Amino acid sequence: MILYIDGTLRPESRTRELAEHLAGKLGGEREYVRLSQENILPMDFNALSERDRLCANGDFDDPAFKYARQFANADEIIIAAPFWNLSFPSVVKAYLERVCVVGLTFCYSEQGVPVGMCRAKKLYYVTTAGGTIADESFGYGYVRTLATGMFGIGDTVLIKAENLDVFGSDVHKIISEAKGEIDKLFI
Repeated sequence: MILYIDGTLRPESRTRELAEHLAGKLGGEREYVRLSQENILPMDFNALSERDRLCANGDFDDPAFKYARQFANADEIIIAAPFWNLSFPSVVKAYLERVCVVGLTFCYSEQGVPVGMCRAKKLYYVTTAGGTIADESFGYGYVRTLATGMFGIGDTVLIKAENLDVFGSDVHKIISEAKGEIDKLFI
């Protein structure tokens, strides 16, 4: 099963257009999580306390772990997140906070090192930017570090289209070239 996490907010999202193209190439059964339609709030003291209590009791069937269970059980993952303010929309961060669950998506070794518990072997991160993504570490880099360093997902792929809002840019050409790069992944 492919888990498709849509972190876009605009109805006519260029990021979603690329992610849909990718999803079509992957084929197979998909489970969608449209973050703009979910009620995902940032973690606060009460939510964290409740999560700690549930984890301590091993109660991973609780609805609070819905996103973490989906993430842990996916065979492949697509995250579609536009490049906003050097990162991604805040709802993506809130979602990732709900996915990071000790005992479900990762655990710790005796040395205190995270050990991934996710089934997925590959994560695709799809993003678009109005300008240039000068430093990938805040958006894609953050997700890549979580995937490889905590979740045990060894292969991450960045798919991006940049400079879409720069005066004079040929948006159709940029998007078409990004789709061509996606196509090359499946040759």
